[in-house]
Amino acid sequence: MLKKLWPYARPYRKWIILGVVCSAAEAVFELLIPLVMSDIVDIGIENRDTVFIMQKGVLMIAMAMASLCFGLGAAALSAMAGQGFGANLRRAEYDHIQEFAFSNIEKFSTASLVTRLTNDAANMQMTLMMGMRLLVRAPVMLVSALILSISISRQLSSIFLVALPLLAAVACVILIRTGPLFQALQEKTDALNLVVQENLAGIRVVKSFVREDHEREKFGERNADLKNTSQRAFGNVVINMPIMMMIVYGTIIAVMWFGGHMVFAGTLEKGKLITYFTYITQIMMSLMMVSMIFMMLTRSLACARRIAEVLDEVPAITDDHALPGAEAADGSITFDHVSFKYNPESPEWILRDVNLRIPSGATVGILGGTSSGKTTLVSLIPRLYEASQGTVSVGGRPVREYTMENLRDAVSMVLQKNTLFTGTIRENLLWGNPDASEEELWDACRAACASEFLEKMPDGLDTDLGQGGVNVSGGQKQRLCIARAILKKPKVLILDDSTSAVDTATDAKIRQAFASGLRDTTKLIIAQRVASVQEADLILVMDAGRVIAQGTHQELMESCEIYRDVYQSQQEGASIGG
Repeated sequence: MLKKLWPYARPYRKWIILGVVCSAAEAVFELLIPLVMSDIVDIGIENRDTVFIMQKGVLMIAMAMASLCFGLGAAALSAMAGQGFGANLRRAEYDHIQEFAFSNIEKFSTASLVTRLTNDAANMQMTLMMGMRLLVRAPVMLVSALILSISISRQLSSIFLVALPLLAAVACVILIRTGPLFQALQEKTDALNLVVQENLAGIRVVKSFVREDHEREKFGERNADLKNTSQRAFGNVVINMPIMMMIVYGTIIAVMWFGGHMVFAGTLEKGKLITYFTYITQIMMSLMMVSMIFMMLTRSLACARRIAEVLDEVPAITDDHALPGAEAADGSITFDHVSFKYNPESPEWILRDVNLRIPSGATVGILGGTSSGKTTLVSLIPRLYEASQGTVSVGGRPVREYTMENLRDAVSMVLQKNTLFTGTIRENLLWGNPDASEEELWDACRAACASEFLEKMPDGLDTDLGQGGVNVSGGQKQRLCIARAILKKPKVLILDDSTSAVDTATDAKIRQAFASGLRDTTKLIIAQRVASVQEADLILVMDAGRVIAQGTHQELMESCEIYRDVYQSQQEGASIGG
């Protein structure tokens, strides 16, 4: 884990080294103070030497101030290094996630990725901050105090031969028990985040079905699971403290008993015994600190593994076979014996032996029932998924030979689930073309029939959309997403059921705008209404992952029974509705 994550802390290695030195120096000065105090008791007070006591007192104050300064330095440096490490770790995870294909994201789940980016990274950040202090201070304090206490009295130090193995045994037992619990704790956090994310994303559905009580119950179950797992994990950690304290106080009582007899017998000075008490307390507290460090590291290892899983995940789609500088010459599309399934081990094919030739500039309609493979088919064109078998080509070149940036610049897609981001309408539209002029923005809005409602808004393009576009209707959101896609001026434009929320009149206007304004762009339109695609140059009818028929509206009316049935049922429904 250290080897995998160290590169993200390397830019702060100077601060880490300085912080470690400051922590060690703080411990050393803190350990020297009891020796000076011993001299004050055994020499200054015994001889009633006020000058000696004052000199040693000033020295103690100087040592205390030095220890304080080094402690402040260690705290500041550890904070700088820890915060920087956490920021680098989050950035590395986020950047790597941006390279993921849909299949990679689905492997982890969105909620789990959010937890790994926030909760897990925060734990690693805290581990470095605390580790710079405790991992140095505790061992230095432990070893130094042990050496100094032995130098004071070897006979009293034999008590450690009993106490140390007991402390080590307790720490080992607790570590073994808490490791799996901390891993489970992070997984329970993922599960809770998933419930919260789904609830907030689908809050309109929850309220429309009056399922608040069901959602509360579901959240309560996950929350209780997290609480119970946390109690078991941290309960083991908490048990560590009273057991450790019992051993520590038992050791101190033993030292008082035997040390008192040694002072009474004259074999040990009173000041040395006081100093010995200080050191033995420091030794025991250092041991407790070390055990707490191991507890912290146990949880951190669970977080580190989860972060490493994200960083080690190989993106399913890469530019390894891309030709530098290759750009699509036109919008022609070819599917050559293309088959696809989401999981290579699955026996079920989503697409089966698809063969298509679509000329540049053509308008293609795609119809089919649920799970017929329509969305999957068009998702292979911009390589949102990779074909399992066969070759998909754009502009006469296999899509694998383009970099994803060049390919997706040439292929603009309006997904089935429309997404707008927090900010203004202008900021969202500029996703399509950051350099678009005011005129180009309005031209795209007019083509998508979005200008109809934008001109009525007081702030126009500068209207704030709110989170996820909550300030516009579903149909308005669809039209803004279409306008954003048009701004890219793509070779291929894919609309995945993207006009389902607009009325038929607006749908017809958008299609007319496409026909006149996007003549050189290949347009693929997935639709549920035959009316939306009946004027297309080519219509594909899909069923069970196959293209079962293709042709113009008239040709399909004559040759495809499924298409004819769908058209007639929709016409009858329209006449009844009218």
